[in-house]
Amino acid sequence: MKFSVIIDAFPYLLGAAVTTIWVSVLGVLLGQVIGVAVCVARQSGGRAADMAGGVYVSFFRGVPLLIQLLLIYYMLPLIGIDVPPLAASIAALGLASGAYVSEIYRGALNAVPHGQSEAALALGFPGSSIWTRILLPQAFRISVPALVNELILLLKASSLISVVGVAELTRTSQTISASNYRPLEIYLAAGLIYLAINGALALFGTLVERRLQQA
Repeated sequence: MKFSVIIDAFPYLLGAAVTTIWVSVLGVLLGQVIGVAVCVARQSGGRAADMAGGVYVSFFRGVPLLIQLLLIYYMLPLIGIDVPPLAASIAALGLASGAYVSEIYRGALNAVPHGQSEAALALGFPGSSIWTRILLPQAFRISVPALVNELILLLKASSLISVVGVAELTRTSQTISASNYRPLEIYLAAGLIYLAINGALALFGTLVERRLQQA
């Protein structure tokens, strides 16, 4: 093993890791928006909304992320929508994450005492205030460990976007190892970068959880 190979490739891998991080963060943010919307629709909407949300969750939890990514990337141009690789990647990550986030929040809401929403209704709180001021804040606090775990899983799954040509960490590792014929060193360095990022995320999640418990 030549450590000089790792040292030479490290700046390029770090640059690619930045791409991995921000694509994953955008995917998670999109997933949060979708997940909350789907969860609220299923919990407070009618039967049609619940069924539509259930179909969405079942599809994006049941179909591999790679297939979802390829469907978005190759099918949308067929209906006249030109999708750049980065946009397709973020959309695929966000849609997949939204399905899991929806179920995370739905489970957390079940842990919030129903008497709180009933008391708020009795006091005349509008439905939107009950969700934004009572239910969702408590659901978020309960969901923090699961949400951090979802972020870590999504960041690792972001390696799949290399198949559509996005130069994230895995794709850059493949390119470098193909040029210098030293795959062991390059993939080891990439693995250590993934480990460092996910370790930092896990630590961040622990700190946030402790802060919320003290609040």
